[in-house]
Amino acid sequence: MAQHETNKAGGMSRAVDKATDSTTFERVARAGHVMSGFVHLLIAYIIVQLAFGSGGNADQSGALGTLASKPGGRFALWVATIAFIAMALWRLAETVLGPHATEKSGDNDDTSLLDRAKAFGLAVVYFAFAFSSYQFASGGGKSSGQQNAGMSARLMESGAGKTLLVIVGLVAVAIGGYHIYKGAAKNFLDDLKGPPSKFVEPLGVVGYVAKGLVIAGAGVLVIVAVFNSDPSKATGIDGAVKTLGSAPFGQFLLVLAALGIAAYGLYSFVMARYARM
Repeated sequence: MAQHETNKAGGMSRAVDKATDSTTFERVARAGHVMSGFVHLLIAYIIVQLAFGSGGNADQSGALGTLASKPGGRFALWVATIAFIAMALWRLAETVLGPHATEKSGDNDDTSLLDRAKAFGLAVVYFAFAFSSYQFASGGGKSSGQQNAGMSARLMESGAGKTLLVIVGLVAVAIGGYHIYKGAAKNFLDDLKGPPSKFVEPLGVVGYVAKGLVIAGAGVLVIVAVFNSDPSKATGIDGAVKTLGSAPFGQFLLVLAALGIAAYGLYSFVMARYARM
């Protein structure tokens, strides 16, 4: 029985390894970075609008909604859905084979569980991106900020729900902190093929640090919302951005945030071409 399970696992691993040898699969997965770049640039655009008095949701749903409202936007969202699904499947392959599956040969058992866990986490993120993109492409997209606030309100009705929200907030702070560290330490360079240009390095530093600060800020707001019993504050990235705008020198801070998120968007285009996969 144990031998049968081992053979079954080995067969799955070989099948996944064969799939990652497909140039078409890799190219469609890389398109996920391109679409991520466009989404981040749209979020940056919305943040600039907020800085100068216009409304909008400064998060993924706001960016997708903006795209859906433009001529040809629905078609672009269907393309984005396919690209995000391909990237999610690629990350699942890395969960099985280890990171940078196209570079691996032979035994991959030396790959750490943490690397595989990060790959799985990214797969979940890209599947979520694909689902959101599909919703807006099919005309059923909703504000994620409002959905987050509604879910938070329901969870705050019980002690277990509040505990879960605090855990979610702490996880967001940890993820944000990881992005900040990855940018400041320039660890993102390990994800690229070959030496980066002088233009790429500052893009990655600014982009990762800015995105990390926003994610961590969203996590802090969730925790604060729990202790203040105010679910309206637990709206995710949009809430973090708008809280930043209400601070002293808020307009200036929003412009800085927009530049940082735009830098991450541009770096995503670099990843589409030079990421190790």
